[in-house]
This record gives sequence, C-alpha cells and structure tokens, in this order.
Amino acid sequence: MNNATISPEVSTLSLGTKKQRIKLKGITWGHSRGLTPLLAFAQRFNELHPAIEITWTKRSLQEFADQPLEDLTHDYDLLIIDHPWVGCAAATKCVLPLDEYLSPEFLADQLKNTVGQSHLSYEYNGHQWALAIDAATPVASFRPDLFKKAQLFRPLNWEELLALADKGKVAVPGIPIDLLMNFFMFCIANGKEPFQNKDEVIDVSTGTAALLMMQELYRRVDPKMFELNPIAVAELMSAGDDYWYCPFAYCYSNYSRNGYAKNLLQYTDMISVNDAPLRSTLGGTGIAVSAFSKHPKEALEFAAAITSSSCQSTFYVQHGGQPGHRSAWVSKEVNQLCNDFFKNTLPAIEKAYVRPRYNGYLHFQDRAGHPIRDFLMNGGYPSSVIKGINLLYKDCVNKESNRVL
Repeated sequence: MNNATISPEVSTLSLGTKKQRIKLKGITWGHSRGLTPLLAFAQRFNELHPAIEITWTKRSLQEFADQPLEDLTHDYDLLIIDHPWVGCAAATKCVLPLDEYLSPEFLADQLKNTVGQSHLSYEYNGHQWALAIDAATPVASFRPDLFKKAQLFRPLNWEELLALADKGKVAVPGIPIDLLMNFFMFCIANGKEPFQNKDEVIDVSTGTAALLMMQELYRRVDPKMFELNPIAVAELMSAGDDYWYCPFAYCYSNYSRNGYAKNLLQYTDMISVNDAPLRSTLGGTGIAVSAFSKHPKEALEFAAAITSSSCQSTFYVQHGGQPGHRSAWVSKEVNQLCNDFFKNTLPAIEKAYVRPRYNGYLHFQDRAGHPIRDFLMNGGYPSSVIKGINLLYKDCVNKESNRVL
C-alpha cells in the first residue's frame, strides 16, 4: 500500500495518525470469491490504519445484477459493481471518476496489466468509473478424476459435447441472464458480434442459428439446469459424481483449490465451434467509490491498495479472490495454489466479448434472457424470439436517446 500510487489530493492522507475514527461501508456479492478477500483486506487495512474501520455487506448474485447502482451509492462508500453499470455511473455521477483522483502512473499500470478488457470495461465517456478488482468469463470446467476413471477425454468440439450430453454427464447454467450471455457467444460463433447498430441486437439469420445451436445442447440436459446459475452448477459438479463437464459458465477459481469443495474442478478454455474456440462474454467486477461518501480519500486509498499488483498477486488471491490484475494470472505461485486455473483460462478471458454499457442497457439485459429460456424449455419459432429481442433493444435505445438527465 504505497501512497505514491495515489494523486496528490489523496497522498496527503496520514491515515495511521487520524484521531477521529472513520467508518467506511462497502457492498459486494455473496460468494467466497466476492466477499472473503474484501473482509480479509479490510481487517489488514485496519491493522495498518487503526483509525479506519471498513465493513462489508453482501447481497445475492441476482441482487448484484438487478439493484440500481445509484440507490446504493447513498448508503455505501465502496461498491463492487458489474461493468455494464458504468453507463449509469457516467450519467448520474453517483460514483467518482477515478482518473480525477488516482495518479496517471497507477492507472497506467492497471491498463498495462489488464486481464483482457477488464480494466477498459470500466472506462466510459472518457472517465474510469471503477478498478478491475476481479476478472472472469465463461469457460469450461470438468472433473478430471471422473474422466480418468472412465478412461475418456473431455470434449474438444461441438459434436463431442453433444455426445457427452446424451450420456447425461453435462451440466450448464440455464437461468435467463446466463442464457443471454451464451446467446451473445453463439452469435459470435456464427459469424457476427451482437449490437453492431442501434436497430437490432443481431440479424434474424445469425440469431436463429445461435438459438438452434443452443437448443441442440439444452434439449439434451436435465431440465433442472434452467434453475441453476454458475455457482450452483459448480457446487453440483464438485459435490457429487453425476455431472462430469460444464461447457461454459462464469469461472470460479475457488473450486479448483484444494479443500474448498469435496471434489476439485479443473478449468480450461472452451470447445471449438467452426474450428475456433468459443468466445464468451466478459464478466468480473470492479470497485467503485461513491460520490456521496463522507470519506472519499480513505475509500480511494483502500480501492487503490486492494487493486495494486502487490495485493492482487498475493494477499487478495490467497484469501479466495480472483484478481483483476494480470500479475496474478501469470504467477507461478498463484497457479500452484489453484491447480493452474489462471494459466488455463487466460486465453479465454483475453478474447472475451464486452457487453454494451450505455445507461439503460441493463433494462434490456434484465428482460432479454427470458424469451430465450422460454424457447429452450418449450420450443417455438426462433425467428420470433429474435424479432422480440430486437424490438426490446430498440425500445431501450430509444428511451435512452430521449432521456433527460
């Protein structure tokens, strides 16, 4: 924790000598990956700066995606956010533009050591609204012990995946938000990135091809998958022996660490479709500082310290975190801790697709996965699903264009 990384406004702090006790509140999401390293570092930060106490509140993964950011900034100093929120941040100015407070040298290091587009995903309208504290994208996971016992190899292409699904050994998230993220991935696999213009998410031909591919897989898996998110799938696979392989789900290094779950999961890049590995949709989280905080300098100091290379590649990952700083992902010691999780998944996250971040996009994201889920569960006309998604998107774009801030 070096004050040299902070701008002059923040580096004037004498945190350890403050007589007045300062209490900061933070909010994050309720999984060991998102909570435990924050609690641990808050404790260590307090030991180094006894005048500052930081408490963290957790919320569910769904609440993390749904609850309006601007509401939370009135109650919390530090916020762990998803990058599609930055359009709202830029429009409402509810969190601080970090480029106006943190030193250029610190931000240059963050950019140089970004994992894929993680750091840039929190930049919008010329400002940096959060720091990439965590990095993730959907990748494949499997039980190496079960494949070894059966003397089989994990799937490497679409046909092999479907064959394994026919055996009942494939688990995959099926709740609306994850299906939408996978839909983006399958549009790319069929030749086009989504959101190339303001009139449609994707053309009907490409979108239909994506849905039909998804249908090929999802009609082969247990219907209970439509109730599971990535965490639930990882728990299911690591707790019992029914499911051997997940082709794509947001990755959690915790399940590749000895002692975290009953059985280890191994993570790797995804199968190839049309002779190229699937390209998934970037996730991860960032740490932002509320514009309404009564103690912004202290909150900024904490945010810069926990996202520094020295913390991310040691303390943060050692306490269950999944760092956003590249130094951790290429560290031999970190990979030994996680059975090569970071080395094996780095190719996938380096090429991951970044979602739109305009203010109002989340209205679309919250709703667009439901018709996809309904189609995969109950059938129907894929072209009608695509047309409905495109109408929803166009409506969201028009509302944003007419919004008065």
